[in-house]
Amino acid sequence: MSRKTKRINRRASRRPPASGRKPSDRMSTCDVTMSVEELQVFHRQFQPLFPRREQREESWLYLCGQLSNLERKTIEPIVLALRGAELNAIRRLQQFIGQGAWEAGPLMIHAQSLVSSWLGESDGVVIVDGSGFPKQGRYSVGVAHQYCGHLGKIANCQEGVFLAYASRRGYAFVDERLYVPEEWFSDQSRQRWKVSPRRHGDACGMPETLAFRTEPELGLEMITALVGREVIPFRWVTCDEKYGKIPAFLDGIAALDKWYLAEVPSDTRVWLRTPAIEPPGYGPLGRPRIYPRVKRTAPQPLEMRTLMVQLPRAAWQRRKIQEGSKGPLIVELAFVRVTPVRGGLPGARGWAIFRRTLGSQPETKFYLSNAPADCPKQELTHITGMRWPVETALEEGKGEVGLDQFETRTWQGWHHHMLQSFLAHLFLMHLRLLFQKKALPSPPPKPVNWWREPSKTNSNTCLTSSPSCAITNVAIMPLTVHTSNGPVLS
Repeated sequence: MSRKTKRINRRASRRPPASGRKPSDRMSTCDVTMSVEELQVFHRQFQPLFPRREQREESWLYLCGQLSNLERKTIEPIVLALRGAELNAIRRLQQFIGQGAWEAGPLMIHAQSLVSSWLGESDGVVIVDGSGFPKQGRYSVGVAHQYCGHLGKIANCQEGVFLAYASRRGYAFVDERLYVPEEWFSDQSRQRWKVSPRRHGDACGMPETLAFRTEPELGLEMITALVGREVIPFRWVTCDEKYGKIPAFLDGIAALDKWYLAEVPSDTRVWLRTPAIEPPGYGPLGRPRIYPRVKRTAPQPLEMRTLMVQLPRAAWQRRKIQEGSKGPLIVELAFVRVTPVRGGLPGARGWAIFRRTLGSQPETKFYLSNAPADCPKQELTHITGMRWPVETALEEGKGEVGLDQFETRTWQGWHHHMLQSFLAHLFLMHLRLLFQKKALPSPPPKPVNWWREPSKTNSNTCLTSSPSCAITNVAIMPLTVHTSNGPVLS
């Protein structure tokens, strides 16, 4: 090993983990060794789904790079750290992600089966949420000047729609879609689909059959596919008001025989009692009615903020909910059976839920749910606080495995990178479960370059002779870990 390489390794041993979390002494070097073995076993499950051996090797290399402590987990830093200054290796990994002839779909389905096996519960929750990825330029697929939640403002970015699954055991990503703004479907913008005027010349490669879909439509499409596969058990779907304010999205979930609990705008209108309906037909005057309507004598629907003000003090109950890293949160909740407005007519009977924090300036949230009347209020209370897993997963994905660190502009490249990032995050959740159960034995470590392709290395591997980036983030959910050889896990 050269002096320069040794210096790089020493600097890497002192480098803080990507998460920025403080290290602890929870894991020994032997635990780290067994974590690497688990990673090899984990990746072997997906190898048959790649058509070519070279693709399996590149997937393994990319996964190891995403689980490293590299500050920037893009292709060039990954290759330089794990394979050295090989120009062809950089090009191969770029081709694997950006234009590789492999489908992310089968790997996503297998990942969903693992989520079901490790985390699945009959009353599990599927959370739909969007997240933005700031981008410079205008030729990356789906990029547009739009609201970016990551920045909290209008900016040039890509927007993804994500599904996360949560249960008492943990949480993980289960699907994604790239939101392509409507402006990309104009005749002028379609030129960007196949040809890039920039000197790089890589086309976006968007499918010719692609049609415009709103973010709620993409979310419902993923949930429908999840229900159709019958792989992951779940009862609930939850979302923020971007999705909750779309009646078609909520009705689509109800049609799948799932319960939703959706945050909605404060001006959402509901009836306390289902109003009477006048069917189509002849009235006392004028033309016959073609469509049904609410009887003129029926009371007007109320906005939820107005209804909340009218609630008696006895309707409010003080409850404690758990919202992820924020810890227990004391709130007041009120539950009222209502009938939501659907196209001017009454929809299906459900729950209106009002949640407000304590203090002089309380924050109030409004929810609608189609859960049945006998649904325990304790369960409804729990679900109101169940959006944090997707927010935490996105934060961990961006902070730990480079979810937002990609330099490909193609349609295929975006989905390939997201799939690899999901696998990296899922492995970390799996490892967390193993350490919680104390399932990992502690055999003596055997030095070897752990990041080499699994089929070419001994399964009993260790990080003691790993390269500069061999600081695997295999325990992001517990805490960063130190071993006697320096920081190894984060």
